[in-house]
Amino acid sequence: MEEIITLKHGEGTKASYNLIKEVFLKKLSNPALERLTDAAAIEKLIYSCDSFTVDPIFFPGSDIGKLCVFGTVNDICVSAGLPKYLSLAVIVEEGFLKSDLIKIADSIKKAANISKVDIVSGDFKVVERGKADKIFISTSGIGEKIRAVNPSFKSIKNRDKIIVTGSIGEHGISVMLSRKKIFEFNIKSDCQSLRPVVTPLWKNYPQIRFMRDPTRGGIASVLNEIYLGSGKGIRIFEEDIPVRRDVKAACEILGIDPYYLACEGRAVIIVPSIIAKHVLRSLRKTSKLASIIGEVDDSIKGVVLKTVSGGDRILDFSHSFNLPRIC
Repeated sequence: MEEIITLKHGEGTKASYNLIKEVFLKKLSNPALERLTDAAAIEKLIYSCDSFTVDPIFFPGSDIGKLCVFGTVNDICVSAGLPKYLSLAVIVEEGFLKSDLIKIADSIKKAANISKVDIVSGDFKVVERGKADKIFISTSGIGEKIRAVNPSFKSIKNRDKIIVTGSIGEHGISVMLSRKKIFEFNIKSDCQSLRPVVTPLWKNYPQIRFMRDPTRGGIASVLNEIYLGSGKGIRIFEEDIPVRRDVKAACEILGIDPYYLACEGRAVIIVPSIIAKHVLRSLRKTSKLASIIGEVDDSIKGVVLKTVSGGDRILDFSHSFNLPRIC
C-alpha cells in the first residue's frame, strides 16, 4: 500500500525527519540545503522561511501573529544572522472575523518592532469556507551574517557542552491547555524574540559550534537531529533541565513528556566546554533559568537522559505526535 502523509509527518517526529530527507533533500539537494539548519547562509545573507498554523489562534501569552514573526526571526538568530526584513503571506477562510485579523496585525507589528525587523512584502488571500482552517500565515526572512563561519553539525566535538537558554515546554503546554479548557493552570507561552538573547553570544563567542530553537518536537527532537547530523552521542541530565513546576504538573495530568513540547523562545546551544560557564553567565543576564544540561559523548549512541534516580533513558525521536497544529 502506498504511504500517505499523516499529521505525524508535520510534528517534528522521526517521520518528519525521514520525509524531509527522502523527498525534499533528495529532490532539491544543494550545499545550502544539505546543512539542514534553521536558515540558509548565502554569501553574506541568512535566509529563512516558515509557515504557521495553530489551534487556537489566540492563546495565553501570544497568538499566531507574534508566532509567525518570532518563529522566523528566531530561525535567523540561531543561524548566526541579524534579522532585517520579513515577507508575510496570509490565507484566511471565508467567514474569518475582521476584528481578529486586526488583532493579529497588531501583534505582528509589535513583534516586528521588538525584533527590529521591517515587513517589506506581503500577500493576502481568501479561500472558500471549509477550504482552510481559520488562518494560515507564511513568512520569509532575510538577515545579515554575523560571522564568517557557518554553524553546522560537523563542527561539534566530543565533550562539548549543551546549554538551553531557559525553561522548556511553556509554549506547547499553553496551547494544549487553551485547547482543552479543563484545567486551571496559568501557564503562558514562552513565545518571544531570541534576538536580544543570542545575538550578543554570536558576537562575543565565535567558538560557538551550533545553535537551534526547539520548536516542533521540543528539545528531544533537536538533540536527536544533532546526534544524527554530527554522528556523536549526547548525554543530558534530568536534574539540570529547567522545567517549571506547573508545567511538570500539567504534563503529568495530560500524560505528555515535556522534552517533546515545542518552545518558541528558547535555543539549544552547543559550545566548547572551556567557554560553557562564560556563555551561561552571559545568558543569565537576560534569562535566569538558562542551564548547562549535558554534553556531547561519542562513546554512546543516540540521546541518553540520566534520570534523577540515576538510571539511563533513551530519548529518541517521538514516533507519534503530542500536539497537532502547534506551530
